[in-house]
Amino acid sequence: MKQIIVRLDVMLALRKMRSKELAERIGITEANLSLLRTGKIKGVRFDTLAKLCEELDCTPGDLLDIADAE
Repeated sequence: MKQIIVRLDVMLALRKMRSKELAERIGITEANLSLLRTGKIKGVRFDTLAKLCEELDCTPGDLLDIADAE
């Protein structure tokens, strides 16, 4: 079975941005962003994904990856 890997930490590091700043910019709580960063969510809204991509100047493929489940 495959699993989705969230690469948000990588993009934050590349952009030299803190998660608190990103959360404020896209209008979600730091707690929800933390859940997203750790992959402890079941889904993400497309509008949230679009805001992330806009603020980080990336595509959804830069934030999400897929791999075989361990």
